[in-house]
Amino acid sequence: MNNDEISSGLSRRTFIKTGLGAGAGLSLGVWLPALAQMGGPGKAGAAGATGALEPNAFVRIGPDGVVQVVAKHLEMGQGSWTGLATLVAEELDADWDQVEVIGAPADAARYNNLFWGPVQGTGGSTAMANSHKQMREAGAAARAMLLAAAAERWGVEVGDITIDRGTVTGPGAGQRAGFGDLAEAAAAQPVPDLVFLKDRKDFRLIGQMLPRKDNPGKVNGTALYTQDIRLPDMLTAVVLHSPRFGGRLSGFDAADAKKVSGVVDVFEIPSGVAVVARDTWSAMSGRDALRAEWDDSDAFTGTAGELMARYRDMADQPGTVVRADGDVAAALAAADTVLAADYEFPFLAHATMEPMNCVVRVDAEGCEIFNGAQLQTGDQMAVAQALGIEPGQVRINMLYAGGSFGRRANPHSDYVLEALHIAKHVGRPVPVKLVWTREDDMRAGYYRPMYFHRLRGAVGPDGKPSVWQHRIVGQSILAGTAFAEALIKDGVDSTSVEGASDLPYGIPNLGVDLHSPVVPVPVQWWRAVGSTHTAFSTETFIDELAVAAGKDPVEYRLGLLGDHPRHARVLQLAAEKGGWGAPAPEGQFRGIALHESFNTRVAQVVDVSLDGDGAWRVHRVVVAVDCGMAINPDNIRAQVEGGMGFGLSAALGEAITFDGGRVVEGNYDGYPVLRMNQMPRVEVHIVKNDAPPTGVGEPATPVIAPAVAIALHRATGQRLRRLPLKLG
Repeated sequence: MNNDEISSGLSRRTFIKTGLGAGAGLSLGVWLPALAQMGGPGKAGAAGATGALEPNAFVRIGPDGVVQVVAKHLEMGQGSWTGLATLVAEELDADWDQVEVIGAPADAARYNNLFWGPVQGTGGSTAMANSHKQMREAGAAARAMLLAAAAERWGVEVGDITIDRGTVTGPGAGQRAGFGDLAEAAAAQPVPDLVFLKDRKDFRLIGQMLPRKDNPGKVNGTALYTQDIRLPDMLTAVVLHSPRFGGRLSGFDAADAKKVSGVVDVFEIPSGVAVVARDTWSAMSGRDALRAEWDDSDAFTGTAGELMARYRDMADQPGTVVRADGDVAAALAAADTVLAADYEFPFLAHATMEPMNCVVRVDAEGCEIFNGAQLQTGDQMAVAQALGIEPGQVRINMLYAGGSFGRRANPHSDYVLEALHIAKHVGRPVPVKLVWTREDDMRAGYYRPMYFHRLRGAVGPDGKPSVWQHRIVGQSILAGTAFAEALIKDGVDSTSVEGASDLPYGIPNLGVDLHSPVVPVPVQWWRAVGSTHTAFSTETFIDELAVAAGKDPVEYRLGLLGDHPRHARVLQLAAEKGGWGAPAPEGQFRGIALHESFNTRVAQVVDVSLDGDGAWRVHRVVVAVDCGMAINPDNIRAQVEGGMGFGLSAALGEAITFDGGRVVEGNYDGYPVLRMNQMPRVEVHIVKNDAPPTGVGEPATPVIAPAVAIALHRATGQRLRRLPLKLG
């Protein structure tokens, strides 16, 4: 493949080069044409092109009438690009078919996450929540300029002109124009300082089930992921990491590795030994032939069980106070019967379908990166510091990402910096593609922290909880990161206690405290972050209190939610649609749970059966979700179904374990993720309201495990307090 082939733009991604009828199978002959000629992620667009209307950083209307929406958030399968485009198209009155989406460059001044300050990134289920008004105003501004241009051309009042599905119509005969016809004239109009947004009753697109903008490219093979990138003279690299976290390289022998055909170089980088080759297979083969020695004097050499025992010991003593309502100690001392429960949660891998990968090219202008960038500002700053350049000299081409669940937003930019160190060593301007195998991703990555919870509580004469004490032990995700100053207050990592510190139930004596042990196992946020463990402990424990009080679990919760009507409403909806109070199908048992995360309330009702030998199966899940205004109900349902499935997968069997400090699990055979035949039937019911939209990507994840555990208690009488859920 020569440079002319790469830059011609004649081929995008050759999916099956020989044709389906040829019987030759799948050929991975893929490369990157000129990005400026490509649709979808990585498209440079045509900013400043003659005749284009670009009223702001988020909208461009070309002379061809195509409306380009610039998405500042990563599309990693969650549908954010469709949601962002819907907001713009609604206020613009564009036809859905004329709208396309392109990824924004890394530029926090224009594309920052409004909830995070001067930081560009995607996470915390904030894409729609922080962009909702911003994107609607962007579309409304472009609409106002089109109207002004049309009024000037036809000599009529703006109020006499209408726009419908991309067509501008005046009051006179023949006064019709498309967006492209007016784009150049509209560009000459002043950008309005104030725009008026539509009333909900006038919505045509918001609230409708529109086709996703990323689907066609993912079906026909033109969607660009990092692994698709092929640049002139590009090399491929893999890295040999320490088998134990905290281990340091003490020496290596590259003689046999360099004998492998295709291997170009082998050298040390801060995270291990890099093997650089002309293709992925050669790089992996070279790494297999590499011999290295490691100094484990500061490494983690224990097991998960040993670490959990340490956490249990720490829970015997009070931790840093997080919440202290009433007098917990006195209430516990006065209680006739105190209920106590200990909960254990393992390390969890993100296990994304697309492992970590990144293409880096260091050149005279600075550095260019191609990847599914989730935390652009953090990556820019880390790379700039490593190269001694300005962050603005780090150019990031945002591609699609094959899942993330938080992993690609690494607060230390681990795999991005790894690719940079290799590219620096190789030298300018040769691009390098870093490839992590599934085993790299599972054994050298970052995890959801292990946690231990201890709860104690009691019910009063009225049956309501009189006291609730909650102690949490687990690593801080934020310690040692750029987010620590803002999100660790008085020694408390907010991600460790969310969902517990803000428990919605009305309990007069309520205490929460925290221990944050330092462990050399690297951790970071995992889909739904702290709620992945706090929802389980709080919901199963409130169920224990309900049983102790002899109350129906739904009615018991409702009696404690007087100050939280939206929680009560979503719980009632789930109970109604899930048949709570009615008999479950024969041989099945019903459970229910409620939780709020990322300002979204979710309740789930599950029907579970026992398969024998300690196995269990979920047959049906009914979900009620209150996420404010529903921008695209179909996408909300998809995210809720997927988020629930993600949590169910962890409840069924996911856990990262250690043998002498080495991660045992290396692939999906040892780390089983949810299979299609394990996915239950799911019903999603969306609470209708006019509140601003809140997150949907994560809030369904933490609710399924406690709902299942409660159902299993009804089936067996056992209280399961350890994830994954295993019957004794």
